[in-house]
Amino acid sequence: MGVRKQSERNIRKLTKLGNKSLAITLPVEILKKLGWREKQKLIVKKVRGGVVIKDWKK
Repeated sequence: MGVRKQSERNIRKLTKLGNKSLAITLPVEILKKLGWREKQKLIVKKVRGGVVIKDWKK
């Protein structure tokens, strides 16, 4: 697999996960900057024109 151009690095595809869910992978550089880890709880909210993903806080 070749190295992607900088402009193409953040282009992602939706992948089917099970029968009723879709998944998207996020760039590891972004996750490291946010300090997010595997199995971390997140809040997903629909907004006009897209989606917002935030850290879940008790």
